[in-house]
Amino acid sequence: MLSFIVRRIITTIPVMAFVALFVFSLLYIAPGDPAAVIAGDQASPADVERIRASLGLDRPYLVRFAEWFFRVLQGDLGTSIFTSLPVTQLIAQRIEPTVSLMVLTLIFAVTIAVPLGVVAAWKAGTWIDRSVVAFAVFGFSVPVFVIGYLLAYMFALKLDWVPVQGYTPLSQGIWPWFKNLILPSITLGTVYIALIARITRATMLDVLQQDYIRTARSKGLAQDSILFLHALKNAAVPIITIIGIGVALLIGGAVVTESVFAIPGLGRLTLDAILRRDYPVIQGVVLIFSFVYVLVNLVIDLIYTLVDPRIRY
Repeated sequence: MLSFIVRRIITTIPVMAFVALFVFSLLYIAPGDPAAVIAGDQASPADVERIRASLGLDRPYLVRFAEWFFRVLQGDLGTSIFTSLPVTQLIAQRIEPTVSLMVLTLIFAVTIAVPLGVVAAWKAGTWIDRSVVAFAVFGFSVPVFVIGYLLAYMFALKLDWVPVQGYTPLSQGIWPWFKNLILPSITLGTVYIALIARITRATMLDVLQQDYIRTARSKGLAQDSILFLHALKNAAVPIITIIGIGVALLIGGAVVTESVFAIPGLGRLTLDAILRRDYPVIQGVVLIFSFVYVLVNLVIDLIYTLVDPRIRY
């Protein structure tokens, strides 16, 4: 068990090194001369050269990457071009809204999607099953920002049940914090619920056809015990996998959702940095998001060992 955990942790090191190389290369992959883009159309050649020197673009690529990577290892993600503030400070100021939104969405999605998928598989071929499948198709078909605007119009503008936009820190109370995140969580969670419910249904349909399920039924076990204790446990690995993969949906959807509901999180910070061509901020936020995604997948791999002991070997 311990050796498996150590091996999985070691394998994340080259992955993060490659991610760091890609993130640093964003400055060079972006179309056009970054210094010219930052300087603007009215800048003189001397201004462009001065910016190139300040960004270190006049030095060899590998030298710049080595210096940047060494600073990252020390926790220094650079300085914003436009605000002149450390990127780590900007991220620290914006991280609570994004983490709150993603955690609440994850809890909301999993607690709804897994039971939906289980019930759909149990009632396969009925109107319940067809309704869940239709919802899954709807969730994948409608863009996140459309769902967000519809929910905001109905529940915030028309019914006035929740705030339209903004974010209330958790330190100011759980209920105000929750009210601001209800609509964004539902908006962001719709696609996630559709994904998890669909995979849960497909996996459960296969498991429910196994011999040990028929044996459990012949012994007279309760239906809920068969579904959630026997079938769901053996279908857990694919479901856990799709939950981990879906974190990428949360990260990508957070940018759109935070823009729709004016949440001052990392998504809005990323969007503003892209519009301003603030490359150090873009690099810092993308690196943080990538690290979180790699870490989540590492945790998912470790959870496998608890669900299926055979994976430990």
